[in-house]
Amino acid sequence: MPMPSRATDIAVGRRVVEQEWARVVRAERRRWRGGVRRGRIWFDEEIRRKHRRHRQTVPAFVREGSLANLLSTPVIYSLAVPFLLLDLWVSLYQVICFPIYGIPKVRRRPYFAMDRHKLVYLNTIEKANCFYCSYATGVVGFVRAVVARTEHYWCPIKHGGAVLAPHSHYRHFFDYGDAEGYRRDLPRLRKALQTPRMLMRPRHRH
Repeated sequence: MPMPSRATDIAVGRRVVEQEWARVVRAERRRWRGGVRRGRIWFDEEIRRKHRRHRQTVPAFVREGSLANLLSTPVIYSLAVPFLLLDLWVSLYQVICFPIYGIPKVRRRPYFAMDRHKLVYLNTIEKANCFYCSYATGVVGFVRAVVARTEHYWCPIKHGGAVLAPHSHYRHFFDYGDAEGYRRDLPRLRKALQTPRMLMRPRHRH
């Protein structure tokens, strides 16, 4: 396996920062008197009454909104079809190909946090927008995970230059130019795809 590098150290530091961020968010949640039941955030009735007072009516939302925003809405929602096709096609791809490669399939559900549309201070249009955004980002996250496992299997080599926001598998890849390590350890790195630690499910941070 490739030796730990500075990039690995940075990735570990990043996880520490994310854990601290999650702790801060939990503290903020307590400030809003929320809690978690069965993995979902809830608010007490007093907070929900306050939330309802902040709900904007649909006519007011349209009247006070930007005309440019309104005119761009059909363009945004036109992407629903490509997202649906991408979701379907990538799901089909991993069902067909991953068993051939011996790669465990990515669980799709954990990537979709569909809850913002339940907030009572959002009107119907805002709820629809939040639902759509949640689905789109879920598709992107799911597809990224499938692609990451595919890249891990077929081309686990780091790039020669910097990569913006690499996926979690990237830190395990062979260094650019490490021909000896690539030929020697590629089977071992592929086998590592079976390890639970490397295939940890995403956790939604509230």
